[in-house]
Amino acid sequence: MKCLILAAGYATRLYPLTENFPKPLLKVGDKTILDWLIDDIARSGLVDQFVVISNHKFAPVFEQWAPAGVTVVDDGTTSNETRLGAVCDIQFAIDKLQLDDDMLVIAGDNVLDFSLRRFMDYALEKGTSCVMRYYEPDEARLHKSANVRIDAQDKVLAMIEKPEIPLSHWCCPPFYYYTRKDARRVREGIDSGCGTDAPGSFLAWLSGRSPVHAMEMPGHRYDIGNLESYRRVCETYKGITEI
Repeated sequence: MKCLILAAGYATRLYPLTENFPKPLLKVGDKTILDWLIDDIARSGLVDQFVVISNHKFAPVFEQWAPAGVTVVDDGTTSNETRLGAVCDIQFAIDKLQLDDDMLVIAGDNVLDFSLRRFMDYALEKGTSCVMRYYEPDEARLHKSANVRIDAQDKVLAMIEKPEIPLSHWCCPPFYYYTRKDARRVREGIDSGCGTDAPGSFLAWLSGRSPVHAMEMPGHRYDIGNLESYRRVCETYKGITEI
């Protein structure tokens, strides 16, 4: 299994902290955001390669940081206005490294208080591409996230990014599992007109064509979107408490 980490954004809402430094390498406690994620996933023993997808501006910083087993891919973009979008970045990495495997695809700017081993085990048991889901009671937030409707067996019946009319109160954070077969369809999704900016757009497209399941998130995700949320995470995050 390969792990693709989406880290090509410019994090403009975190300026000045991220004006010349990538958000995924900000410290939370005694580790960078990326180190929290990678250390947890590596412990599973299920991933044999980590790929950090960066923009051109921050690629040298990631390369200087990268430990053994982590490959940094530079997507060539230099500004927020010229970014490729998450789905195109995924395809860029697949083409650049000739990847052909099951894939764990994650955003590089979130920390979790539970191990992603649970999600990987769930996906391997289902044998399908998968997303995670959490219950969001706030109607306003439903319009700003990926939204999913499921059946009694967790199968995704419909999924949409940032809907005008939400499908349900289930939202999907940016953590995904692609089977090898479905990973080969990212280019097809792009060519068919699926959205490319939001990372969940490919799974939303795929769910109408191939089985996708949604695991209920067993803990909490801490999204670092602006300076206030970063300060709050630094004050409250205690690491992974649910293995």
